Order: sequence, then structure tokens, then C-alpha cells
Amino acid sequence: MALVRVALDARSYDIVIEQGALDRAGETLRGFARKGRLVVVTDANVAATQLPRLEASLRAANVAVEPIILPPGEQTKSWRHLEQLLDALLAQEIERGDHIVALGGGVIGDLVGFAASILKRGCHFVQVPTTLLAQVDSSVGGKTAINAKAGKNLIGAFYQPSLVLIDPSTLDSLPPRETRAGYAEVVKYGLIDDPAFFGWCEANADALLAGDPDARTYAIEHSVSAKAAIVADDERETSGRRALLNLGHTFGHALEADTGFSDTLLHGEGVAAGMALAFRYSARLGLCPVEDAERVTAHLKAVGLPHDLATAHVTADGTALVGHMLHDKKMAAGTLPFLLARGIGQTFLSKDVVLDDVAAFLDEERAG
Repeated sequence: MALVRVALDARSYDIVIEQGALDRAGETLRGFARKGRLVVVTDANVAATQLPRLEASLRAANVAVEPIILPPGEQTKSWRHLEQLLDALLAQEIERGDHIVALGGGVIGDLVGFAASILKRGCHFVQVPTTLLAQVDSSVGGKTAINAKAGKNLIGAFYQPSLVLIDPSTLDSLPPRETRAGYAEVVKYGLIDDPAFFGWCEANADALLAGDPDARTYAIEHSVSAKAAIVADDERETSGRRALLNLGHTFGHALEADTGFSDTLLHGEGVAAGMALAFRYSARLGLCPVEDAERVTAHLKAVGLPHDLATAHVTADGTALVGHMLHDKKMAAGTLPFLLARGIGQTFLSKDVVLDDVAAFLDEERAG
């Protein structure tokens, strides 16, 4: 078992990483079960594969389980499903001292976390992430949100969980595409400030994606340790350090918006293409060696992730894609900060990017 602490004073919590943790979750979560029961929120896909394991473990620990099952997919991060979830939680008579368990990927974690932040002015929740993307990124750090017509994650709150319980064995049931999408967030940590870890990714991606337990566990522990340190230093993205975690997201969210936040382009796939675009744009500006940008693109291509507009199934022109960026929640005084790079492991925040130039770059990319 690995234990990573997110140090946030009174809001501090542990990330537990353990193979088979879901089958022993009753022991871990029993202390969070007021009145001897827990409400578990999940989606239909996870309900079929992982919910029975969690229910069996909780019931063995004399904890009653009240499941709430939502539809799978990015579309569930919506006003409609938030209202549906809140009504269901109120029907379960959730109190402010209760914990809600979020069992699933990033969509469930984001939605449940936001619901917990506003239900009765704030109750508690536990993250039990079941996808690689959620395990290495979205379950940690307290960013919760739903999407709006104008863009992704525009309605939400910073709200930390009480615990993150990660069982790498849940990845066994994931389709290969979902695992690859999550792997993009693993690569991100190497590209931000850890070139040695990017080298590890290049050497071990095949084993990780094939399900090697040692490679998976190492990647998860390394990733959440890196994120926990950044979150502890800059919980609400005020100093700028936490903004580094958005590498690839400004481009990626625009690509997701253009594809309708649908299964055409999964979030991790959008991030992968976004990181490749960020490095190529940095090279175009003369900030980053061309060979580093090519190395990033080559690695993403080698593992089967989108790495340009074509492989992301995006046909919009640069002006339309920049239009999506204008709705980015990071906009400040009409300026959109961009994560650019001086090389692999040398990501930095730029506040002087000219959006017309970004549009021209994207048109060049579109033209091939």
C-alpha cells in the first residue's frame, strides 16, 4: 500500500493506493458511515463492474449501501443531472455530517464533488476513482464542476474530498481507449517539470497500457505525489503554480467543445492533442526546440493518442477554435493565459499570447 498526503491544514486528506483496495473498502470507509450507511453515486457502466465489489465489502463491514446510478459520459456533467443527483441525495436524507462516495471516473467525481459542495451548504465526500484519468488527476485536488453550453467546467467550486481510495485493479475492466485517454494525464506530469519521468513513460508506456501492475502502480503513485505537492502549494490557483496542471487543456477544451463534449473525443484524448499542439506552438514561437516538440508528438502517436487536429476529429478553423477558448474559465481582463514550454519538463505560464496568432497556427495545423 502507498499513502500520499495532501497537506492543506484542516482540509488535509490521504490518498490510499492499494491493489485490491476496493475489496477491503469496508474496513477503510466504515468510519465515514454515520448511522451505519453510505450513499454511493456511480454510473451505469461502473455499477456493472465495480459497484458489486464495493457493496460486498461495505456490507461485510456492516455498512448499508444506498446506490444512486447515473448515465455514463461527459453529458452527465450537466445542470439536469446535477439536479437529479441533488434530489436523489435529499430523498436519502443526507445530512451535512454525512459522506457521499463517488465511485467512477472523472465525470462522477466532478459531479458528486460539486453536489457535495452545495448540498445543505456543504457535506462531505470520498473519491473512489475507477479510471486511470481519475486516479492520476481529477480525483485529487478538489476541483469540482459541471459543464455549460459555453464551455467545460465553467460552473463549479474548489472542494476537497475527505479521502481518495485508489485500487489499480479497477483498471482491468476499462476499454483500452479509456486507459489510453487516462495515460495522457500521466505523461503530463513529465512534460510539466519532470523530464526523467517523461523518459520513464517512453520506456514503460507499453507495459502500463497492457496492464502491468507494477508499472500502473508506479505511474499512479508518482502522478498523485506530484499533484499533491502542487495542490498543497497553490490550492486555488492563486500563485500560478497549480496552473501548470492545465498543460494541454486550453487547446484540448477547445477541441472537446468543437466535438460537442462527446465520445468523439474523450477528455484525455483532448488533453493529449492539446499538449502536442502546445509544444508545437511553443516551437513555432522559437521557445522550444523543434526536436522536443517532435518527441512529444511521436510518443503520443506511438501509444495511439490524438496528436493533431485530424486525429482529434476536429475540422473547425482557427477562428472557431479560438472562439471556444474565449469562454475558458481562466480568462482574466480579456487575456487568456497559455501553458507553453521551453522544452520537455520546462512548462511555463504565458500571459502575452496573441489569440489571432493562435488562430493562424491552428489554421496551419489544419492545412497539414
